[in-house]
Amino acid sequence: MEGRSPSKKEKPMPWDPTQYHKFQAERFAPFDDLVRLVTVRPGLRVVDLGCGTGELTRRLADLLPESDVLGIDSSPEMLAKAEQQARPGLRFERGDIATAAGEWDLVFSHAAIQWVDNHEALVPRLFGLVRSGGQLAVQQPNNHTHPAHRAIFEIAGQEPFRSALGGWTRPWPQLPLERYAAMLFENGAENITALEKVYPHVLEDSDAVAEWTRGTALVPYLERLAPAGRDAFLDAYRARLRALLPGSPVFYGFRRMLLAATRRV
Repeated sequence: MEGRSPSKKEKPMPWDPTQYHKFQAERFAPFDDLVRLVTVRPGLRVVDLGCGTGELTRRLADLLPESDVLGIDSSPEMLAKAEQQARPGLRFERGDIATAAGEWDLVFSHAAIQWVDNHEALVPRLFGLVRSGGQLAVQQPNNHTHPAHRAIFEIAGQEPFRSALGGWTRPWPQLPLERYAAMLFENGAENITALEKVYPHVLEDSDAVAEWTRGTALVPYLERLAPAGRDAFLDAYRARLRALLPGSPVFYGFRRMLLAATRRV
């Protein structure tokens, strides 16, 4: 999911499963592309990092016969939904991507590692959880240069929001695509896939784009503001998007990175 795994010193952000699922079909489409990169074998030990509400973890588990699948997420709200998906061979626990541990045949993460800083350290550490002959498969958004996402950063830097946020903004941690491939190779990977894809979403209008980001990229900004500040931020953001993305419908091209690699035997 496009949720966050905060550091130990931070409380989990208050994710809203209903808001997140307003664009469920669009958000779930990259999962299908990522699953196609997974080598299906029976009896795997699998961890899904950032499992969100668990529907996709359930689909992953259903595709991997006789496997033991664990979904991890830092959000109590998301895990409350995920527990409804539990079954023999599929369980869920609260945990942090940045401190995930264990040995796994498949380390899987769909739209979550973008919330963890320092990918130069994170990706090698996650690949280090993969057993010999096992696989890492990760998808993450890479859309922070889109005008709708740049607008969040820009508004946060303007008054009165700059003062209300204490000057805080969240820089995105994504590295160039080729750097991920190189890091995996340097850490003993083979059969490396590193690709970027633009998902062509057609939304009703710019307000629909605001609703999309309200379920993901806007969350850490809105949670730091008092209720009146949240409303004012959203009003400023919607006005900016109407200028940037006029008309109806609106084409919202969303870039994502997909990475997969196997640990050498």
